Amino acid sequence: QVQLVESGGGLVQPGGSLRLSCAASGSIAGCVRMGWYRQAPGKQRDLVAIFTSGNTPYYADSVKGRFTLSRDNAKNTLYLEMNSLKPEDTAVYYCNCVWGVRDYWGQGTQVAVSS
Repeated sequence: QVQLVESGGGLVQPGGSLRLSCAASGSIAGCVRMGWYRQAPGKQRDLVAIFTSGNTPYYADSVKGRFTLSRDNAKNTLYLEMNSLKPEDTAVYYCNCVWGVRDYWGQGTQVAVSS
């Protein structure tokens, strides 16, 4: 079983930056898919960025060029560097790991972008 704990959210002004972290209790090398999703109030949970096979991440069009996904396998931690933040980036951000047939989620971290 994998436990995921997100951190790094907060309130930031438009144009600002945040770095989210997702610390895993197990080896993230075992995750066949690992990434970040977000859910704004009243909306569905959407993919933000994800590693699938290999080391090339996939990004949602809305965050391309602004967000950077990375991971440190030695620390079992996934990161999301978010720059040029916009009010529409406001959401709860969730870390996800697919390990075999199991789907693991963190508890989420709130990101609010407002002046």
